[in-house]
Amino acid sequence: MNVESAILPEPNVCHIGAQRRLSEPCSIVIFGASGDLTSRKLIPAFYHLCKEKQMPASFCIIGFARREKTDESWRAELREALDRFSRTKPVDEEVWRLFAANLYYCVGDLADAAAYAKLEQKLSSFKSAPLRQNLLFYLATQPSQFGEAIERLHAAQLLQRGHSQGGWQRIVVEKPFGHDLASAHLLNDELTRYADEQQVCRIDHYLGKETVQNILMFRFSNSIFEQLWNRNSIDHVQITVSEKLGVGARGGYYEEAGALRDMVQNHMLQVLALTAMEPPVSLESECIRDEKVKLLKSIRPLTRQDVARQVVRGQYFAGAIQGQPVPGYRQEPKVKTDSNVETYVALKLFIDNWRWSGVPFFLRTGKYLPESTSEARIQFRPTPNVLFAAQCGPSLDPNSLALRLQPQEGIYLRFNGKVPGMDMSLRPVRMNFSYNAEYGAYTPEAYERLLLDALVGDATLFIRRDEVEAAWLIIDSIRAEWTKPLTNREFYAAGTWGPEASDDMLAQSNHAWHEPRIEFD
Repeated sequence: MNVESAILPEPNVCHIGAQRRLSEPCSIVIFGASGDLTSRKLIPAFYHLCKEKQMPASFCIIGFARREKTDESWRAELREALDRFSRTKPVDEEVWRLFAANLYYCVGDLADAAAYAKLEQKLSSFKSAPLRQNLLFYLATQPSQFGEAIERLHAAQLLQRGHSQGGWQRIVVEKPFGHDLASAHLLNDELTRYADEQQVCRIDHYLGKETVQNILMFRFSNSIFEQLWNRNSIDHVQITVSEKLGVGARGGYYEEAGALRDMVQNHMLQVLALTAMEPPVSLESECIRDEKVKLLKSIRPLTRQDVARQVVRGQYFAGAIQGQPVPGYRQEPKVKTDSNVETYVALKLFIDNWRWSGVPFFLRTGKYLPESTSEARIQFRPTPNVLFAAQCGPSLDPNSLALRLQPQEGIYLRFNGKVPGMDMSLRPVRMNFSYNAEYGAYTPEAYERLLLDALVGDATLFIRRDEVEAAWLIIDSIRAEWTKPLTNREFYAAGTWGPEASDDMLAQSNHAWHEPRIEFD
């Protein structure tokens, strides 16, 4: 035993999830099972849950798709994909053998009623009642197919509103949850036509990240920070989600979506809601989701003049990433040569409630930026212009707190300290918390947490209907004003931090973007 371990007591660990109920035996049906999502994300996530002994004692996974495959050929494809996409390597052959024995394939078209009858027969053939009655339907398909799939599941008596006698059914869907408020409302109507809202799990994989979940714990389990978390101490907040990659092969999709709908409507507004929401009355899922919705509804509506002053869109032209030349957006496959679709967007939002009145929230996201990183940076107010501030002027950095979501997940506090030596010199220093350094390399992939929550019926990390629609209301007000072509100041070279117009927007209120630091000091 070394001296340090003899002196320092073991840290107290509060096992909040100790009372969490275990997932019951169930069957999981993946529609669109031949797609990329299944092999790249879903099956690796289920495999790791099995490896960590988090799966139910008895389960089966049925892939449902049009392509002709047998159980054996599908298992072989998934095994090959696991070698590429598993977060742990090499694949544990014994775990895979036990896991693969629960994989089945059902050939069928989403529009074919006979295919659902075949699926029902497959489920009815299981000897275990829970495998027949506890059903999780993962719709890894186009949103336009959700309504028909749900209607046919109901017609085949595989989906009932609420909990059927002796079992449960749930639906899992991926974003995009519509492309505007009207389509989101229609999609939500389709999802809840034959199911209750509590049976619908809308996945935003960002909410499955450990550090995103840690925002709530950091805020509401540490009184020293929560007391500072308001307009009296905080000058402004910056949320950055940057991507080093360009649009690439997704040009066709991006022409329809753009950065505002692809990133801001879901990921960024979710991070904003968690960063700024009020304390929930309990840790129950609905209480947490209630506060997120209240926060989104508190965001000040943007008028036409507000959009002109507080929202910047941008598009990358040819540049270089790490010294390698890359094409401009208009040169990407399936992109119009005169496209005005945004690959970058920056916003200045205000939250009209008691806690945040007058505090600007700056959000930015973009493709082909210098680094792939996500963080929420809390910038505290500068010290009064006396003592050290009077001597140093703008050289004295205000304190800040950064919640790093990726990469090198962690939290760091920036404050000023004396430089050792005979001179009286100040410089900013950091107090760092790194997930890898504190807990080791093990961090579950986001889908592992979200799929496990879907199995046990915990809705905390899933998006509720009114949450989706509140976010779209904000996005629609912005898109309605984007009628003019992009200007020169809205283009940016690939490999830079965005257009000049974005810097100008912050400069108008004497602020500046802080470039996220990838490596902790």
